[in-house]
Order: sequence, then C-alpha cells, then structure tokens
Amino acid sequence: MSSNKEELKAMNTEELNGKLEEALEEYGNLHLQQATHQISNPLRVREVRREIARIKTFLRQRELNIGVEEKEGEK
Repeated sequence: MSSNKEELKAMNTEELNGKLEEALEEYGNLHLQQATHQISNPLRVREVRREIARIKTFLRQRELNIGVEEKEGEK
C-alpha cells in the first residue's frame, strides 16, 4: 500500500480519493487489531497514518492549486 511522493503526484484526484479510502479502511483495521493485541506489525499503524496525511496533503494542494498541476481536462 505504501506509495512514494512521485506515485501520488502522478495520480489524478479520483485515484487519490480511492487511495485515501483504502488507507482509512486499513488504518481502522490496524487500530482494531492493536486494541485486541492481535497486530503483527505495530509500526504499520504509523506508516498508514503518515500515508493518509500525505494523500490529504496532495488533495489539499490540488484544491488550492499549489504546486501540483492537474492534467488538462481534469478538475
């Protein structure tokens, strides 16, 4: 699930929203596993939380038209 900045920058807004939805679902599942002491990799919670923040940052930049250019015909 881990994406680097270049991959996120290349995605359009719909793809980013889909990726955000997946990350939020994974975060919820990991949080539940952590609460029931069934988590195999506790550091994954931090990674997913940071991934969510990264995606939200790109979405906000697009909303404000800062730094990230949308492809023509998309908005």
